[in-house]
Amino acid sequence: MSNLSHAKIVPRPSKTRGAANHGWLDTKHTFSFGGWYNPKYMNYGSLRVLNEDRVQPGEGFPTHHHQNAEIFSYILSGELTHRDSMQKKGAESEDKNKFFRLHRGDVQFTTGGRGISHSEYNEHDKDWVHFLQIWVLPHKRNLPPIYHTSTFSDEEKRKGFVTIITPLKAGPNATLEEEKAAVPTKEGTIPIHSDLVFSAGIIPTGNSFSYTIGGGDLVTSKTDRKVYVHFPETKGGKAKLRLDGREDAILKEGDGAYVSHVNAGDVLKFESVGDAEAEVVVIDGSNDE
Repeated sequence: MSNLSHAKIVPRPSKTRGAANHGWLDTKHTFSFGGWYNPKYMNYGSLRVLNEDRVQPGEGFPTHHHQNAEIFSYILSGELTHRDSMQKKGAESEDKNKFFRLHRGDVQFTTGGRGISHSEYNEHDKDWVHFLQIWVLPHKRNLPPIYHTSTFSDEEKRKGFVTIITPLKAGPNATLEEEKAAVPTKEGTIPIHSDLVFSAGIIPTGNSFSYTIGGGDLVTSKTDRKVYVHFPETKGGKAKLRLDGREDAILKEGDGAYVSHVNAGDVLKFESVGDAEAEVVVIDGSNDE
């Protein structure tokens, strides 16, 4: 039975995503990206890119430039090595915000701001890497570029939704000092220059988790949030999700869902109704970006 009768939930089947297999890269695009363009799927609020990528060993994305986007990678399996333009191979830093070999549970975040270059490679000798790459439009252009890398455990995600990214506490009018301090709204999370919360959970079979829209009081815009649910392909099709108790909102792996007409404090129920635990991410943005 629905707990959010006022909410509009529109499933997005995996088959409607853009898809390309380049041999070394198997990629699926929720929104228009690269060589795949569909005017129906340009963005959802401030969410601009959601790619599910698999990269073979020894391959990756060479040094490339980013500007005026908040970009983060969520590692599902395998290993992804991130290097910025100042950290060349063979001259690695111990500072994981500059160089880091990412594994499952790690999230690497980049504020492109006025411009920054980095590379992402799978340097493992035999395993493919499977990860989500997500781009969000910031609330201000030409910000100071910065990196953050943090780890969020599967153990905690199996207990309930783990909050990973929250808005910069100082907000759109942050000073340079506040930008450098990079204090998030919720301690222990990664700060983003957007009124957005990113969370993840791993729901055991037969169990349900509740997600509170806006993280409760973590966002500024409280009404008419734009929430996107993505259900990564991690269990070979064995996992399934039901949203808000609705029979017309059952998701298979690779599917997503647009959730609208919801407000901060509303509670969205997720049920794992398949034969394997269900890993899911929630991108909870405002309606005014």
